[in-house]
Amino acid sequence: MKISGSTALVTGANRGFGRHLAAELTARGATVYAGARNPDSVDLPGVTPVRLDLTDPASVAAAAELAGGVNLLVNNAGIDTRTDLLDGDMDQIRLELETHYLGTLSVIRSFAPVIAGNGGGTILNVLSVLSWVNFPLHAAYGAAKSAEWAMTNALRLQLAERGVRVAGLHVGYLDTDMAATITSPKSDPAEIARIAVDGIESDAYEIVADDVSRRVQAGFPGGVAALYPQLS
Repeated sequence: MKISGSTALVTGANRGFGRHLAAELTARGATVYAGARNPDSVDLPGVTPVRLDLTDPASVAAAAELAGGVNLLVNNAGIDTRTDLLDGDMDQIRLELETHYLGTLSVIRSFAPVIAGNGGGTILNVLSVLSWVNFPLHAAYGAAKSAEWAMTNALRLQLAERGVRVAGLHVGYLDTDMAATITSPKSDPAEIARIAVDGIESDAYEIVADDVSRRVQAGFPGGVAALYPQLS
């Protein structure tokens, strides 16, 4: 789809990767609604702040009504509670699923008719390499992202016939506040935002944005032995 002249809504756009995505879209000529639980925290020039809490259905419905011209939805908002699946707090695990899976699905259910009614467009779900491979430190996050990836695949087929393309972005650690304590290599979020928007503009269904994600994807044919060599 053509970015210039489009109307986009980016969730979690007040900081981190979402802010970079909103800035990239704005720079390319899109009209951008910046979704955040606290719209007063949005400080990016040229965007329209919108109150949007993924876990609040009334908030999602109100945002869809306000941003009625949208033909591009970017589902970026998320959390990482660093919760272990065996010993971690079940409420935190539920929160991950409520946010990444059910919350994202709620936003899509509200905005897909809007996008279709505007002549079609694109939904981009910001996933993670952890939707493909998981580690105990991010176990709840990875499980929720895996569920979001499965949902992304399912909705691709259902929404394609309505003129709505559903894409997924896979990337490793980004140099944002969410990964501030991580010592592993991190990608520049501004560069990944550029890659993501390039992928939207080229109508890609899956955008694999960094070397880590490409290596994991390449390991799929090798199964568990390739993805988790420590188990071999």
